[in-house]
Amino acid sequence: MHKYMRAIGFSEYTDRKKLKELLTDVIMNSDHRAYTMNQEGILLGEFSKNHTATRGAIESGTFGVAVCGEFDDNDKFIYEYYYPYLTGSGITSYEDVSVERHAEKDSYAGICDDIKVGISLIFYLRNRIPYIKAQSTGKLPIRSTTLTLSGLSLTGSILLPIKKDEEQVLRVKKDSANRNKLLAAARQGDEDAIETLTLEDMDMYTTISRRIQKDDIFSLVDTYFMPYGVECDQYSVLGEITELRLATNDVTGEKVYILTILCNLLMYVSMKKISTENLRWDAVSRVSSGYRGILIFPRNKVAK
Repeated sequence: MHKYMRAIGFSEYTDRKKLKELLTDVIMNSDHRAYTMNQEGILLGEFSKNHTATRGAIESGTFGVAVCGEFDDNDKFIYEYYYPYLTGSGITSYEDVSVERHAEKDSYAGICDDIKVGISLIFYLRNRIPYIKAQSTGKLPIRSTTLTLSGLSLTGSILLPIKKDEEQVLRVKKDSANRNKLLAAARQGDEDAIETLTLEDMDMYTTISRRIQKDDIFSLVDTYFMPYGVECDQYSVLGEITELRLATNDVTGEKVYILTILCNLLMYVSMKKISTENLRWDAVSRVSSGYRGILIFPRNKVAK
C-alpha cells in the first residue's frame, strides 16, 4: 500500500483485496481520464477519482486516487502504478521547471530552483499526460510556466506563533526581498552580491550560535523547507497556516484537514490526517510536517 494513502483517509485499506477493489472502482468510475501516445507508439492512460465528500465547482483542495498504466494491442488497460493526490490552488512559483523521467516506471520528477527556498525543489509530477503529449509532438521546451505545489503529510506538530508587530513584519518582508535580489544577482555571477551574502550568512550563523544556547530553536526560526528522509521528493516544512478546512473521505468517512501554508514566501496546499480531538485550531499559526510535492501545470502549459 502507498504510504500516503493514510493522508487522504484510507488508513484502513491495508490488504491487497480492498486496495484492488478501490483501484478497480477508480478505473471504472473515474472523474477524469487522460490518454496520449508516447514516443514509442504506446497508448498511455491515467484514471483519477475524487474522494472528497463535499463536491462542487471548485477543484482546488480536492483529493483522490490516480491510476496509471498503458493499453495493449487489444485495447486492454494494463495497470502499472497508482498514487494519492491533493489538488493545489494558486501559484507557488514562477521559476522555470525541469522534468525528468523516473528510472523504474513511467512517472516524472520536476525540479525547480526557487531562490526563496535556497534548495532545488524536487517534486512528483502529477499531470504527466500533458507533458508526455507535448514531448511526443516536439513542443518542448515551453517557457514561462508556473508551478503549483501540494503535499500529503502523515505527522505534524502544532506550534503557537512568534508575536510580531507590524513594523517587525514589514522589516522581515523588506529583508527577504533584498536577500532575494542578492541571490538572483549571485546566480548571474555578481561577485559583490556573493560577498554580501557570504558575510550575511556568517553574521547569521554567529548570532544563531550565540542565541541557541539560551533560546528555543523555534523562537529563532519562523519557517524552513528541508529535505526529509532519503527520498528526494519528501520534505520537512515549518510554515504559517493561512487557511484550513475539514474534509471527509466519501468512501471511509475519515476526517482530514486541508491546510494552506506560507513557507519562505511560498504558498502551497498541504493535507494531513488529524486524530487529536482537543486541538485548538484557532490558536495555530505554524505547522511542521513531512511533505511530498506535486506539480500541477496551468492549462495548455508544459514545463521545460
